[in-house]
Amino acid sequence: MADSSRMVKDGVAPVIVAAKNGHHPQLNGGGVKDGLKVSVPLLESDAGGHGTLEPPDGGTRAWLVMVGAFLCNGVLFGVINTYSVVYLSLRKQLLELGDVEASSKAALVGSLTIGTTFLLSPVSGILTDKIGLRRTTFIGGLLTCGGMFLSSFFTHSVSALYFTYGIMFGLGAALAYTPSLAILGHYFKRYLGLVNGIVTAGSSVFTAIMPICLEWLIEHTGLATSFRILAIISSFVIFCALLYKPLQPPPPPPKVKPGRSAFSTFLRSFINFDNWKKRRYIIWAVSIPIALFGYFVPYVHMGKFVQDNFPDDNKNLPVMCIGITSGLGRLLFGFIADKPGVNRVLLQQMSFVLIGVLTMCLPATGSFYLLLAIALTMGLFDGCFISLLGPIAYDICGPRGATQAIGFLLGMCSLPLTIGPPVAGMLYDKTGSYLLPFILAGIPPLFGASTMFFIRCVKDEEPKKPLVAEPKLEPLAHPAWDCENGTDGKPQNGSLHHERRATLASSGINAKSPLLTHASVSSLILEAYIADNPVFRLYAERKYCYGIL
Repeated sequence: MADSSRMVKDGVAPVIVAAKNGHHPQLNGGGVKDGLKVSVPLLESDAGGHGTLEPPDGGTRAWLVMVGAFLCNGVLFGVINTYSVVYLSLRKQLLELGDVEASSKAALVGSLTIGTTFLLSPVSGILTDKIGLRRTTFIGGLLTCGGMFLSSFFTHSVSALYFTYGIMFGLGAALAYTPSLAILGHYFKRYLGLVNGIVTAGSSVFTAIMPICLEWLIEHTGLATSFRILAIISSFVIFCALLYKPLQPPPPPPKVKPGRSAFSTFLRSFINFDNWKKRRYIIWAVSIPIALFGYFVPYVHMGKFVQDNFPDDNKNLPVMCIGITSGLGRLLFGFIADKPGVNRVLLQQMSFVLIGVLTMCLPATGSFYLLLAIALTMGLFDGCFISLLGPIAYDICGPRGATQAIGFLLGMCSLPLTIGPPVAGMLYDKTGSYLLPFILAGIPPLFGASTMFFIRCVKDEEPKKPLVAEPKLEPLAHPAWDCENGTDGKPQNGSLHHERRATLASSGINAKSPLLTHASVSSLILEAYIADNPVFRLYAERKYCYGIL
């Protein structure tokens, strides 16, 4: 038997491995199958597990995913942001029916849409981890398309539109929006900031185009037909979902620890609690909603502010300027965020500081052109804030936690985005001026930017790297040495202490030794002899020479 045994070198000290008659075929990463050595990985990452893969940062599939995410963002927020066109038509229909609360009822439909989209984003993150990016987006596309199509049959029933247009479409948008950001980290790393900027710019592009088209459609075809055409446009989300092939493995199932209740285990199977153990994520997830209490106020009240202070000028022009430069800002700062050494959190802080300061400067503008300049600058840094949400989530929580990190952050943002503008409106009603509302609206972005400095002061624990698995040597039998010489119940022929193990190389036996060419000698017993007493090495060799072994 010329090749009856061999030395195994898999990054650990070599030991004897019998080729045919050995008793432990999986010792030290090697095994025997049909007389041949079979490699068995010792590292968890080698075995498949839940290790992460390096994003390709390019390729046909990656760019198609980017285009799909761009269309998904554009369709969803193009419909949401152009509700003002639908609002006018719906309000007119309600007034013709004699409804005295036409304005508030028509506005509630749009409020439910945007509120549901952000409020249910955590559900999207959880579903994505449970059933996958592609299925979650597909379900979202079905809901948006179905909700819009059903709305076309209830244009004269605002109560039905609360469910079909507000809740159903909003839920579909929530399920489709979060995966459109999370999928980018599967395909891009080096260009993640730029790609996020391009994708989020989709909402700016569609918001600039869709109002004109939708207004023409409603005027020439009516509200019902317009909803059906919007349903066809929303079906693009379904086709985008087919492109979302995830590259990263799903998060591993939670470890069942003794003493943990069944309810706690159930929650952990849905919610990634590892994100909430990261102090940097907690600070970031709290700071962003704080900043957004005043962030959305200028968008809602800019038209009325222009009407009061510059009645002869176009009241919609400042908001259009914000939208245009917001798209440019997403591309520009997405590109900057990918540069080596650039701190993405610091960029986002800078955007909040400038948005807060510029909001407080609005009441002091004495010229319409100065107002346009402020609006253009605000839009630029609005794009900076939005384009960095996805990359920062990946930086803090990694690929496994980014999906739920984005989802829960958007869910927490729903409350300040909803509360801020009505509070500003109440202050305007009491004071008759936007001086106090705009000054107060500029404080939360400044405060939120300040609290984000704490991210630099804390550090999260690094994940423990998997160690090389120490092979457990099971004893074949208790030899006479173990029986006659007590070892405190720990036979040296079995599991050996790490500090007492000795390899053949350290004991002076090389590959030409006769011990290495006799498969019937148990390698484990020989190793135990060598580890315990060199006398038994000599004893075994002599027994072999006399033919006793």
